[in-house]
Amino acid sequence: MEPLKIPPMGKDEYDALIRRQYIARIAFAADAYPYIAPFMYVFDGKYLHFLSTKYGRKIDYFNTNPKVSVEIEEYAPDLSSFTFVSLQGTLEEVKDPARKKGVREQFVALLKERRLSSHALTALGHKSQDPPEAIAREERTRVWKLTGVQDIVALKNG
Repeated sequence: MEPLKIPPMGKDEYDALIRRQYIARIAFAADAYPYIAPFMYVFDGKYLHFLSTKYGRKIDYFNTNPKVSVEIEEYAPDLSSFTFVSLQGTLEEVKDPARKKGVREQFVALLKERRLSSHALTALGHKSQDPPEAIAREERTRVWKLTGVQDIVALKNG
């Protein structure tokens, strides 16, 4: 008996998934095993942008090898429906001050539009008591974008 294959999504479908969500998992090449960490992201229609605190294992792994796999998913609590997209590419640090500020402002908008808890600020190097605007004002994080995507796997179950 042949296993049922999960059907692929088209570009419009996985772009819509990426726009609906704001949490991704990034798998970094590490020593003996990959290192996976969750990240909030914003999507400008072309690039996924991430803010990274300036400490932790991910910085060492990024500096050693910026090639990553990024996974974004969406599913019903009972798994009656699920979709995911996996993108293999390269993280690149954004250096341009105006572009970095623009990405940080997108994160401020994300927090406000999605009415995320102030505790989400702690994932970005801030205290939960800080106003969201502190993300754009201060440079407590590095700004990364996913470039050079070599492979995309996007599947849905229905």
